[in-house]
Amino acid sequence: MQIHYKNNGLEKVLIGIKVITSAIVVASFVMLFGFYEPVVPTWILLNVQITLLCVFIVGKVIRFFNAESTKEYLLANWYEFPLLIALGVIIFGSGRWFGMFEPGKVRQLAVGIYLVIEVVTKICITSVTLAASGKNPTKTLLVSFLVLIIAGAGLLALPRSSVESVKISPIDALFTATSATCVTGLIVRDTGQDFSQMGQVIILGLIQLGGLGIVVFGAVIALLLGQAGLREKVAMQDLLSASTLGRISNMIVFIFAWTMLIEAAGAVSIFGMWHDVPGRVGDVNQQWFYSIFHSISAFCNAGFSLLGDSFVGYSKSWQIYAVICPLMIFGGLGFGVLYNLANIAFDRTKRFFKKLFSKQYRFSMEAPRRMQLQTKIVLSVSAILIVLGTLGILLFEHYTGDGTIGIAGAFFQSISARTTGFNTVDISAMSAQSKFVLILLMFVGGSPGSTAGGIKTVTLAVVIMAVLATLRKRHEVEMFKRSMGMAVIGRAITVTLVFVVVLFVTVMALSITERDCGFTMSDIFFEAASALGTVGLTAGITPSLTAAGKLIIIAVMLIGRLGPLALLAALTFNLKPARYNYPQESVIVG
Repeated sequence: MQIHYKNNGLEKVLIGIKVITSAIVVASFVMLFGFYEPVVPTWILLNVQITLLCVFIVGKVIRFFNAESTKEYLLANWYEFPLLIALGVIIFGSGRWFGMFEPGKVRQLAVGIYLVIEVVTKICITSVTLAASGKNPTKTLLVSFLVLIIAGAGLLALPRSSVESVKISPIDALFTATSATCVTGLIVRDTGQDFSQMGQVIILGLIQLGGLGIVVFGAVIALLLGQAGLREKVAMQDLLSASTLGRISNMIVFIFAWTMLIEAAGAVSIFGMWHDVPGRVGDVNQQWFYSIFHSISAFCNAGFSLLGDSFVGYSKSWQIYAVICPLMIFGGLGFGVLYNLANIAFDRTKRFFKKLFSKQYRFSMEAPRRMQLQTKIVLSVSAILIVLGTLGILLFEHYTGDGTIGIAGAFFQSISARTTGFNTVDISAMSAQSKFVLILLMFVGGSPGSTAGGIKTVTLAVVIMAVLATLRKRHEVEMFKRSMGMAVIGRAITVTLVFVVVLFVTVMALSITERDCGFTMSDIFFEAASALGTVGLTAGITPSLTAAGKLIIIAVMLIGRLGPLALLAALTFNLKPARYNYPQESVIVG
């Protein structure tokens, strides 16, 4: 919501003060919790936070009197008052109403929570505001990822993010933060052994924010607080590739609610799995943390695991195939497809009960909701790839491998190779032919609008059908009795070509930087495909990469997460289309 102020110069000064104050808040929390030995005495940091709280409150009072319409200001910032009232009740009530707790600690906790809410809320709303500023929304998305990666790397480099006996180098912290934010899963450090629980929580937060996107989280906060106007909704429609503006709010809420619900269900479902291998996971609290971590990692297609061998030790657990596999599939289908399926299910349920309890409704001509073309393509191509991938791995492992991989293992890797990067078998022990199948699956990836990478299933379908249309001498590309526009075909061909170019450039660059490491070209090709497809499977060479190799993989993971076409769109956003056409002339191709 846009608020008009009497003195715009004063408002700019207040915004600058708020930015500086927020930065100091973050720094104070880093000094409090980021080091095993306090850099600054604790009492000084706590007094600094109280001072910052006063600065925030004074700023709100000044803005209230500077607003042209106090009613407009109160409506836009209604959520501030319950927070301030709750803060005041806790501060003045500590020692009186909270007798069982130490008053000083209660006040410190209340001030800390308020400052965190204040900073996080402003960051989320600012991200949406920037996306709706009328500038390049894709560039805003790129900047948000870069900020998240840099912030995550800084947090992971803190001493308390790793166990006391391990020191995480800046390059390893940057690599891990990029891999988590881009939901890739490639690691240069053992997540379960080298990082402390604080570091693991930071990685988990990066996975969740990177999987959904900080702009989506910002949109949820903006919607809840009534801060999402028309411009914000238009920006979100562009970023989410939504077809209608009227349903964008419903779609954002669905994405957030569905994600939280399915991740919670996944965590509960795999909780009992840790008993299958005694001694691997400790007490109940640790088992819950492992359940939550792996559920979020699976649905966000991140592939991070707290177990050193991923799920190899749990390959016989039924939860791996009945819970983890569906989580990976749902995460790779795309939120637009899930939204369409949810609407169809809700509509069919509603129609069933209406027909059951209302005789007049049986004669209604209301048309049921139908499956969109996007949903049909995604479901059909995903199913075909899972089946073909499973058969391909089984076939090659039987004739060229050691034959130890069964149907369950091949099925799991066929799903994981397109989306997540978990493994129940030793990837380095697979045959070269099976690895090539995995490379093809990683190249294709998941579906548009999902957390997975690759060229996407719809792109593959459009390119294949364009080839078939040419062979059949048809003038239009057709799927499920619908035709495709030339813009869609051109986009699909461009995405595929750019992916191929980026993949081969990456392989060539790694072959130069890693020339003295003894890696085979097959392993380098596999690593590059995994990074570009944001999958996270590895033949075992990731921890041994040189600093230059790690930087190359970092860049490729970011390209794969955003998509090469999105980056090109960000760079060419201001280019205007030509208003003329040249005469046509035939050429011979093929």
